[in-house]
Order: sequence, then C-alpha cells, then structure tokens
Amino acid sequence: MTQDIFGQETSLSTDAARTSWDAAQMGVLAHAAVTADHLGAVLEAEPDFALAQAIKGLSVLMLGRSELLPMAQDALKAAKRSYSAALPRERKYVDALDAWLMGRPSQSIALMEQVLDVDPADALAMKLSHGIRFILGDAKGMRTSVERVMPAYTPDHAGRGYLLGCHAFALEETGAYEKAGVTGRQALWMAPDDAWGLHAVAHVHDMTGDAAAGLIWLTGREEAWAHCNNFRYHVWWHKALMHLDLGQIDQALALYDTEVRKDKTDDYRDISNATSLLMRLELDGVAVGNRWEELSELCANRCEDGSLIFADLHYLLALAGRDRAAETRRLVSRIHADAKSRNTEAQERMATPGCDAANGLEAFGDGNYALAFTHLARARNSMQLAGGSHAQRDVFERMTIDAGLRAGDFDAVEAILDDRRAMRAGGEDNYALARRSLISAGRTGLDAQSMPAE
Repeated sequence: MTQDIFGQETSLSTDAARTSWDAAQMGVLAHAAVTADHLGAVLEAEPDFALAQAIKGLSVLMLGRSELLPMAQDALKAAKRSYSAALPRERKYVDALDAWLMGRPSQSIALMEQVLDVDPADALAMKLSHGIRFILGDAKGMRTSVERVMPAYTPDHAGRGYLLGCHAFALEETGAYEKAGVTGRQALWMAPDDAWGLHAVAHVHDMTGDAAAGLIWLTGREEAWAHCNNFRYHVWWHKALMHLDLGQIDQALALYDTEVRKDKTDDYRDISNATSLLMRLELDGVAVGNRWEELSELCANRCEDGSLIFADLHYLLALAGRDRAAETRRLVSRIHADAKSRNTEAQERMATPGCDAANGLEAFGDGNYALAFTHLARARNSMQLAGGSHAQRDVFERMTIDAGLRAGDFDAVEAILDDRRAMRAGGEDNYALARRSLISAGRTGLDAQSMPAE
C-alpha cells in the first residue's frame, strides 16, 4: 500500500499514477488549470481508481450545469464498479458523489467530515468540504471545519498553505477581518500559488471599504492567480470592483473587456462575474454600451437549468429589463415551479430565497421599483442560502437599496445601509456613502416641499 502526498493510504498500484494523483490533488487546492490533465492521466493509467472517478464526478457537479449530469453519473458508475476494491476512505468520496447526485450536497459534506474524523490531514477532503459549503452559503461551517483539522497540518504538510488560505476566507466570511488578512498573507507566503488565500485578502479589503489598499495588495501578485482555471477571472473581477469603488471607471471597464470577460463562456461563475460588475456600473450611472448583449444571449439559453439559484439569479441580471421579457418570465416561472417540488436541496433554495429574489429582479428590470424593493427586501435575510460570498451577493443588496431609493422608502433603505455597515465592521465603501448622500438630499427635498409657502 502506497501513500499520497498528504500521507493518506491509496489503492493506486503504480508510481506514475500516484505522481499524477499527487499533482491532481495539489491542483485542486491551487485552482490550477492543469488539474484536469493530471486527473486524466490518473484515470488513463488506472481507470479503476474509484477515488479519481469520484473527484471527476464531484468536479463536474461543481460546474452547476444540468447537461453535465450524465458525465457525473457515468463517473459514479465507474467508481461503483471498483467500489469493493477501494479503501474505506476512498469509498466515502464515492458516497459523497452519490449523495450529491441524489440532490443532497449537505450529505456530501457530512461524508467529507467523516473522512476528516479519521484523517484530519486529508487536504482533499478539507478542500471539498470547504468548497461545497461555499456553494451552499455555509460560512460558519467552513470556519468550523477548517479550524478543527488545523492541528494536523504541521509545517511540513504539503497542504498547510492552502489550509490557511481556506481559513482566511472562512474568517473573512464570518467577519473576522483582521485575522483573515493576516492568515491570508501567511497562506501566500507558504503557498505562492494559493489564489484562494490571496483572494481572501481581497475580500477583506472589499468588506472594510479599503479599495486603495486592495489594489496595492493585488498589483504585482498576478502570478499567484495566472495559473488558475477560470477562477483567475474572478480575481480580476475583484480588482475591477476596487477601481469602480474609487471612481476609476475606465480602468474597471478595461479589466472587464481584457480579463473578466476575456473568454466569453457561459460558465455560471464567469457569468456571475460579468453580470454583477455590469450591474454595479449601471447602478453608479455608467453606460456600459452593448456589453449586455452577448451575456443576454447566453443566459437566455440557461433558463431551464435549475442547478443553482446563485446561477439563476445572475442569469436574470442579464435578462430582466433587457428586451428579454419572455426569457425573464420563463426563468422566473421555472424557479417557482422548482420551489414547489422541493425534491432537492437546490430546489429548496429556489423557494428560499429564490422566489422573492427572482420576483424582485424581474420587477427591477420592469422599472417597478416599489415592487422590486418589497420582494428583494423580503429575500435579504435568507440570501446567504444562495451561496457565494458576501462580496458576490452584494450586487443584490445594492439593487435592493437602489430600488428602495427609487421608490422613496428612505427609512427602510437607511436601515439596510446600517445593517450593511455593521456587517462590514463599521466600514463603508463609496457606494454606501453615495447612497447616504442621496437619502439626505431626498429628505431635504421632501422637507422643502412640505414647508408652508410664505
């Protein structure tokens, strides 16, 4: 019996396959573009390696595309064929794939935690638990999971830097911004290609309203995310947001064109970067030209997917109010239909927060801001369940705020701004400061109108 790079026993029978497997695992931790090549080499050498088949299937499910479900199902079938020859730990990964295909990714998390109960130094299980929790919006769970296995990551553990990167992100998402910044920097010192840890620090700057420091942090560290899969577009997205907050519109648009939307894919993660950036620009009064057109065309073809409410809501950003009324109604109707069945955890999230959020986005696109505010405000308290990060979901928070402003509900909007500030440890970005000025101006205007004529 051989061991992998993290000291875990493996049923692989050849050194060449084990070397490729180690590279694949390190690639998962680093979000590396070459990960699929390494995984393919493992399966070519030893197609009966159930764990690699399970990782293939789980990776496909993380793409959030219904048309790829047959590929994940085929991976499960292949893994099941060699299930009896797999080690107990390896079987847990196969079971995790099976659970997600049954619509229960939370059970997949539980199985990864069972692996960590026995082998806390299993960095692959740590990363998968972290990643699935991120998709489900479980920030507290991300932090608890990482912190309980930290003692197993000695300084010579190959995954220690990446563990710290996960810890940094979990700290940031649970509001421990100072600790997150320190931990993220430590992660990058230990693992210079840890784009997740680097981006955790970028999140800290976003949440504390310090875009200038965020640009300093990212500038010159491009090599830390240049090797990544499409996650690299997300890091560029963060940089574009920082330019936007500083009023540097030309730079933000240039990054959109050259980096964020460099490859015009319909991957939901790439779509979410693009649509949320364009929406933020428009909320700030920036004309974005014809950039919505290619996004709307792609999103019109995703109306029936239903894999993730996070994806669906970003598809709606490219459809609602953009001469796509039929597709908008079709997508909103499908979300409501899924919500009624609630057969899977994805459909449960279509119900909450999906229905209200979708109704709100449709109304916003129609220019019915009072109705949009009613629905979006109702969805606010459950938006965490949509998954993603605070920074990613903030586009919906901004639309809620702007809908309320346009509807003239200043008191309710001010309360949301106060909540937003509290979540950000008392810091405010320029977006929030500008909205507070609008509230002040709006109230002054109302006061002036209500004054009796002399």
